Amino acid sequence: MLEEINFNRSSVTQIVFEGHSFFIKRDDLIDKNFSGNKARKFYYYLKNNFSFIDTLVSYGSSQSNAMYSLSVLAKKKGWKFNYYVEHLPSYLYNNPHGNYLGALNNGMNIFEASPPQIIEKNMLFIEEGGRQEEAKFGIKLLAKEIEVWQEEKNLKSLSIFLPSGTGTTALFLQKYLPNNQVYTTPCVGDKAYLSKQFSLLEKEIKYHPTILTLEKKHHFGKLYRQNYEIWLKLHKQTEIAFDLLYDPLGWRVLLEHKERDKNSAILYIHQGGILGNESMLPRYQRKYKDME
Repeated sequence: MLEEINFNRSSVTQIVFEGHSFFIKRDDLIDKNFSGNKARKFYYYLKNNFSFIDTLVSYGSSQSNAMYSLSVLAKKKGWKFNYYVEHLPSYLYNNPHGNYLGALNNGMNIFEASPPQIIEKNMLFIEEGGRQEEAKFGIKLLAKEIEVWQEEKNLKSLSIFLPSGTGTTALFLQKYLPNNQVYTTPCVGDKAYLSKQFSLLEKEIKYHPTILTLEKKHHFGKLYRQNYEIWLKLHKQTEIAFDLLYDPLGWRVLLEHKERDKNSAILYIHQGGILGNESMLPRYQRKYKDME
């Protein structure tokens, strides 16, 4: 049985990494079962009553952070959870671990198929990664927390950075924090893909965050030596556990562009996803044994 979810204001930690000072919004510490950007995106469904719903439906990858968070939400609400994937690797099926195992333990039903075209009245359908209007509810709360903290610290200028999948969190943060600059980098696709994701939710370009990238193309899920290297450095220098899928690219891009707003404090949004490291870390360790 899941414990009560405590959705309290997340703390901000100041760190020094590679000789530079950063603030980190610790959304990974919101709740052990329901944290990070997915907790923000799905907060609307957690807080509101859906008496007519008995089944939650979504789709995505078989080790998705969103999949696990939705399994927590469904269990908390007493709903069935039907999740659809294009492909379920046989190794993962025979050796469940990470987000997949966590979601199964929460009662997820997984289907290797396309999501249903027709959603029944008793079903709640959530887009892959939580890319939908309802995400504004929790992200607006995040923006308010940042605003209050900024006032407490008397910071006139703030640069906010976070890596993106669908870009939903970054988009709504920029919309609700117009006096600050939100920066992000595409982890799943390229700059054009991320811009398209923004436009699906917000046509007005003035509300879109600024997209930063590395010179060389980055392929999602590929085991880059530079990613593992910066992840190890982050852990050693900050003693904070970061996600291995999004955060390494995020920090590489941030360091490369850190001089962009010299007079602004930099706030990095820690978006959780640590459970996924159970599957990613062994892969990195096998490939880069010399780095241990």
